[in-house]
Amino acid sequence: MRRLLALVLVLAATGAAPSAQARVLAPAGPNPTFVITGHGWGHGVGMSQYGAYGYAQHGFTYPKILVHYFPGTDLGTAAGKVRVLLSSGTRKLTLGSTDAFTVRDGSGAVHDVSAGTYTLTAAMKMKVDGAQKVQALAGPLLFQPGTSALTLGRRYRGAIQLDVDGGKLRAINLVGLEQYLYGVVPSEMPYTWAPEALKAQAVAARSYALATKRAGAFDVYKDTRSQVYLGLDHEKPSSNAAVDATAGKVLLYDGAVAKTFFFSTSGGRTASAEDVWGTAVPYLVSVPDPYDTISPYHTWGPFPFTGAKLGRTLHLGGAVTDVRTTLNSSGRVTTLTALTANGERPVEGAKLKTALGLRSTWFSVGVLSLTAPTGPIVYGSTTRLTGVARGIRPVELQQRTDGDWALVAGLKAAKDGSIAVAVKPAVTTQYRLVTGTVAAAAARVAVAPLVRLTPPRTPRELLGFIRPIIPGATVAIQRQQGTAWVTVMSTTVDDAGRFDAQFQLTAGTYRARVAPGHGLVPGVSPVLLVSVS
Repeated sequence: MRRLLALVLVLAATGAAPSAQARVLAPAGPNPTFVITGHGWGHGVGMSQYGAYGYAQHGFTYPKILVHYFPGTDLGTAAGKVRVLLSSGTRKLTLGSTDAFTVRDGSGAVHDVSAGTYTLTAAMKMKVDGAQKVQALAGPLLFQPGTSALTLGRRYRGAIQLDVDGGKLRAINLVGLEQYLYGVVPSEMPYTWAPEALKAQAVAARSYALATKRAGAFDVYKDTRSQVYLGLDHEKPSSNAAVDATAGKVLLYDGAVAKTFFFSTSGGRTASAEDVWGTAVPYLVSVPDPYDTISPYHTWGPFPFTGAKLGRTLHLGGAVTDVRTTLNSSGRVTTLTALTANGERPVEGAKLKTALGLRSTWFSVGVLSLTAPTGPIVYGSTTRLTGVARGIRPVELQQRTDGDWALVAGLKAAKDGSIAVAVKPAVTTQYRLVTGTVAAAAARVAVAPLVRLTPPRTPRELLGFIRPIIPGATVAIQRQQGTAWVTVMSTTVDDAGRFDAQFQLTAGTYRARVAPGHGLVPGVSPVLLVSVS
């Protein structure tokens, strides 16, 4: 049997996907799929690293790059040392060097230490001054390198101090600011990038380190709580050259070192500190970032979520049936309001980013859903699919009978995001809305055969026909008895699609029922009232 499906598309209207704040939107509909797409990676405040790389590729020097991202700042100079927390809260640490080095104990005495590795605990015992036995040293211990760098998991420039904090060991790297940057710049930006981008990174990292020094035993962390610092083994000639070329250079605002935040990718526009953290900073404002397009994270997604998954992930106590977002002046999501069976539940954009593993808070939430009629349609008739394609472009309609999904047509939603599509399937068919690699839940349109009885010419037969023609299909002639239908005769369909049931008719209400298979659900004829005189 041929399974060709005729399709008629009826679009409610055409238009671009609307924003949630601009107009009234069509409700999400049953069983929606929420599609999240976004821009950028990171908090969005300050210098976009990919954007800086793009500016460098277009011939901008590092001072011009920096003043774009930090308007109102000036280049100045600063110097100093940095105390970097390498480790804390551990019971033992292994430290050493490939050459002899020294350690100064808490009393000020300096001891010679032979090349090798030494494992220390809070008791601060180790071999020094050529002794064969370990001896306890008064803390804190300050290890100074000889001709080779000290190693504590990694090799580090400068000295390493060990002390006891809360009964556990703590290690702090005491290193010059420029040497610290040797280990930061290639850890925060690819060393293969353009020299002017690396120089901009060096100045931003230098400024950030000085402007964000902590009070207490150490100044900065070795990870993203401050800046990623991977030590001597991660240094590269290109990034070291960028540090040297900008030695001592920092950004100043009103004479103070600026907090020069940076991040991976803006998505086309940076965010203001006020929008992200609630406090306005004159030089941390939203600026355009035209060359950020080189980033693989400039645009990301789509990431699909069912309402049930959103509800579980966000701990909302039930499935999400619809959403709306509130944006700040930088275009980032400040709040997502989720509609559930228990009412509306607000979720902060930053918390949503973390919970869903998104790359930034610059995102939009589209909705895909499709609804089919609840009961079967009769062969040869047209039915209407209703749906929503809200905040999503492009969208296409796909269909499947018993094989692979196939494209039906591209669709445009109405201004409110609604879609209405008239379809005329020849067999039971599944339909779904698709955008890119994301497919919404399928809607099934069941098709029953067209079955008809003709008024009897004699009291000894009932004639009828079905469409489509399915030779050999069994036809059950049924008579109503009370509220039940009882089969009183069976026959089959001929090659012309007709059937002839030969039996003695009695007065009553009859119908024909056919369950032909071949992609069709059972169908019944309209009832026929038979009177026998």
